[in-house]
Amino acid sequence: MLKRVFTAPDPGRARLRFAARAVLGIGLAVVVCGLAGHSLPGAVTGGLAALLALFTVADPTVRGQAVTTALLPVVGLPVLAAASALHDHPVARDLAFLTVVGAGVYARRWGPRGHSLGVFAFMTFFVAQFLHATPGQLPEFAAAVVLAVLTAAAVRFGLWCYERRQPPAPASPAPPGGTGLARVTTRQAVQAVAGSGFALVAGQLVSGQRWYWAVGATWWVFVNTASRGETLVRGFRRVLGTLLGIGLGVLLVIPLHGVAVPTAVLVAVCVFGIFYTAAVSYTWMMLWVTLLAESLYGLLGVLTPGLLALRLAETAVGALGAWLAVVFVLPVTTHAVTDGWIQRALRCVHACTAEAAARLAGDQDADPALRVSELEQLLARVRQSVAPLVHPLNPMLGRKRRARQVLALLDDCAREICGRAAVAADPEASHDARLAAACWRVQAAVEALTGGDAEPVAATAAARPAAEEAALAHLHGLERALAELAAPLRASSGSPLVGA
Repeated sequence: MLKRVFTAPDPGRARLRFAARAVLGIGLAVVVCGLAGHSLPGAVTGGLAALLALFTVADPTVRGQAVTTALLPVVGLPVLAAASALHDHPVARDLAFLTVVGAGVYARRWGPRGHSLGVFAFMTFFVAQFLHATPGQLPEFAAAVVLAVLTAAAVRFGLWCYERRQPPAPASPAPPGGTGLARVTTRQAVQAVAGSGFALVAGQLVSGQRWYWAVGATWWVFVNTASRGETLVRGFRRVLGTLLGIGLGVLLVIPLHGVAVPTAVLVAVCVFGIFYTAAVSYTWMMLWVTLLAESLYGLLGVLTPGLLALRLAETAVGALGAWLAVVFVLPVTTHAVTDGWIQRALRCVHACTAEAAARLAGDQDADPALRVSELEQLLARVRQSVAPLVHPLNPMLGRKRRARQVLALLDDCAREICGRAAVAADPEASHDARLAAACWRVQAAVEALTGGDAEPVAATAAARPAAEEAALAHLHGLERALAELAAPLRASSGSPLVGA
């Protein structure tokens, strides 16, 4: 885990800029709220709203990001009003919270924008519980949300919009489709409500004041997961990160006794850590989130060792709620999700090969390079879905071995696809009949793997290229990887690649 955080590549220093801009945007938002005369709880509300605006909005274009950011208060303010109005009505408050949970997860079917708005709605209700918002505080908190989102937007789209100098990011692959309960987002919405309901009741038994921590843990365990295995692993990482953060908080936060300046510096460090590690390690991100929460409680003057122990207990309750939900309520198996992403990745390989074949046939508009970014996105989802299998604590060594083999071979496919895309436009290669024939063999191999009827077509001896023939070498490597994929992907039903 340490190696992954400190040695992970950061092309173009994207994570560094992402984190530095977050510190700037959130810091300015808090300053603006302070200058507007808001109390400490109001400034905390604004800072958290700015954090969410900078962290959750992930549309592929700057224009789309701006639209989603503008919609955040539209979604968040009604939720804040409801949470404040129901402060003294526990039953209605709890039912409203569960409604927000279900709607927030269900909204993910509409892509990055739905995901961002769902997270913002949930966290607005959560923050209202965190600060014990009452109807009398609603005007101040609402104004803080608006000011903070505007400030964050000014930093993101005006002062430091580094995305404008970059090509548009490829859109994230949509989750598997279907209708009704066949849709992953629908099943997850039901699971999230069930798990949050358990966490809400059990969390209140643990603490009548901090029960919302358990609901928050359940919610965040379901974010960016699509199967039972992914959820179980994420829950484990959340508990581990919380435990590490509490240990660090005992050493760093409690001795500060809420003193403003050093605590504010620590808050800035935590914000940077959250944004810098989020894409690399969920455990490390949770460490920084826990340390941030401890710092805020220190500023509010309520941080004690007992409160830290309570946070760990509530986090464990929330993780347990998520685990129970994914195991017993409309379970989405790791096998089904992983198989779906692998099939989509293989079809993308097929599409790349078809584009290359068309280019070799004389179609100058065909460009396999356009499919490369799509393939990279799909392979990222494959790695995420297979993560439970290759986890160090997974005791099923056979499945772990096959999962690693599949990942290695898919990476080989991606590498050969990228190399071939680079030489596809070579006018000399376009006259090589062997290259066209190899493209058709690759398509046949993909069809065999995705259809399950024919056997993959291995490269023939006559088609083995010389080392210097780059295009044929890439295609030969692709044929070999596809042929070797047949064994792990066609394991017997009694021992599938990923378990049910």
